[in-house]
Amino acid sequence: MKTLFSPAGVLFLACCAFTCSATLAADPADPIEALRLRLEKLEQDNARLQERVDELNKGPQFLTPEAVKLQETAVLPPSVGEVEKFDELIDRSALQEQQISLQETKLNSLQQTLNSMKSAAAKTTYPSVRVTGFFQADSVWVQQSPDNQLALVNQDTGPPMALGDIQDGADFRRTRLAATGDVWENVSYMIEMDFAFAGRPSFMDVYLDMHDIPLLGNVRVGQWRQPFGMDALTSVKDLMFLERALPFAFVPFRQTGVGFYDSNEELGVTWAASAFRYPVDAYGGNVGDNGGYGGSTRLTGLLVEGDNNEIVHVGFNYAYLDPSNDAVQYRNQPEIFDNQTPGAVGPANTTLPFFVNTGILPTQNINLYGVELAGSYGSLLAQSEFMAARVDRTTGSNLTFWGGYAQVSYVLTGEHHAYNKKSGVYGRVIPDAPFKPGCGYGAWEVAGRWSILDLNDGDITGNELQDLTLGVNWYLNKYTKFQFNWVHAMLQSTPPNSSLADLFAVRAQLDF
Repeated sequence: MKTLFSPAGVLFLACCAFTCSATLAADPADPIEALRLRLEKLEQDNARLQERVDELNKGPQFLTPEAVKLQETAVLPPSVGEVEKFDELIDRSALQEQQISLQETKLNSLQQTLNSMKSAAAKTTYPSVRVTGFFQADSVWVQQSPDNQLALVNQDTGPPMALGDIQDGADFRRTRLAATGDVWENVSYMIEMDFAFAGRPSFMDVYLDMHDIPLLGNVRVGQWRQPFGMDALTSVKDLMFLERALPFAFVPFRQTGVGFYDSNEELGVTWAASAFRYPVDAYGGNVGDNGGYGGSTRLTGLLVEGDNNEIVHVGFNYAYLDPSNDAVQYRNQPEIFDNQTPGAVGPANTTLPFFVNTGILPTQNINLYGVELAGSYGSLLAQSEFMAARVDRTTGSNLTFWGGYAQVSYVLTGEHHAYNKKSGVYGRVIPDAPFKPGCGYGAWEVAGRWSILDLNDGDITGNELQDLTLGVNWYLNKYTKFQFNWVHAMLQSTPPNSSLADLFAVRAQLDF
């Protein structure tokens, strides 16, 4: 009896599959053309399969001689073997019909994909623009010990002054609008302004990116967050606490310059380097012909990567800074209302006074070092960093200031902070059940952090500050969250050596 799947037929189908794959791989640079060729080949295969089914449906030529004789005489009933042969023929015919149906499904899917790609290509116009923004509204209550009100802190000029009675307050920590998009298929941009910072508005991320550059990957020109530190490079919209940890005071944060960055997601590695003017003002400007330059680099990798958000991350950072007019100043507050430019000298737009402050230091250059260690498992996340700044003064001995932090969080409702393999940081929590009365309660997270900043060395008494912070975060949905922080600040100063302050803060945040 004639069978449907003869060796020649199997060979034919194998050749069709090989030819289809080869055709698709012939021109990977043009996906639309590859899809068109594949579509034509599948249509040809489908036509051949249909011809074979039509031959099957004619019937007699596929019957065995015994079956034909039986059909002509119509006297003797078919034997069991002949019935089995007929059943086999029917089964094979049904299989052919299924194969044709699958081919037709593939054809339809490819046709839809091809049409979508053609439609998208036809609609792509440059430049493209997407508007984004967010705001953070904070309210703070402060309780101080009597000794804390008397604690002396260095000033920009003149002798140290007491902290005094810190007032409660409310303010918009950040209020930003940004335009982002592409001006060509390999050139993108971002222009972001903040209406809560000193400039009102102030320049935030204002840059252009050139993509797919040989050897370098992506090249960026403008003002942006320089590659240094895991905490610093985590978006403020995704922070675990209201503010970054105390060592953020060292980071050469937003500066104007040029740099490159890239990643290998398969290996879990990122790298970046930049050169910039240092430090810049609220509008990205820098003035000074004596110094005023810097460079920074960051390298990260994954030691462990597994299912259920299993991550072990390490990172290494280095920056060389030659500040304009040979002056630098390190200072910080107890992680509330931290509205400042790290390293910049002079007045700062702050609601809360600085607890630690080196004062203005005549400086030739700074060597800044940083290491990162972080890990996660399911809803649990731990992150830590250590930083040290080696200050080469123009007069006097060299100085070393340092700081570090360790923080941990757990999402009670089962979600997690996703790790971003392109930037080497953790992202936001996205609730599985967004808040809606009677339908969902959002995501809830508890967090704790210890941090330290020591600005005492040699003849400089900038004070030492340690913070213990407890946080509770409620993520209503992907774009809305409320945060509560309790910061227990422990200050070492002269006099009265040690003092305490407790700060309670709430934040409402919305982004789009």
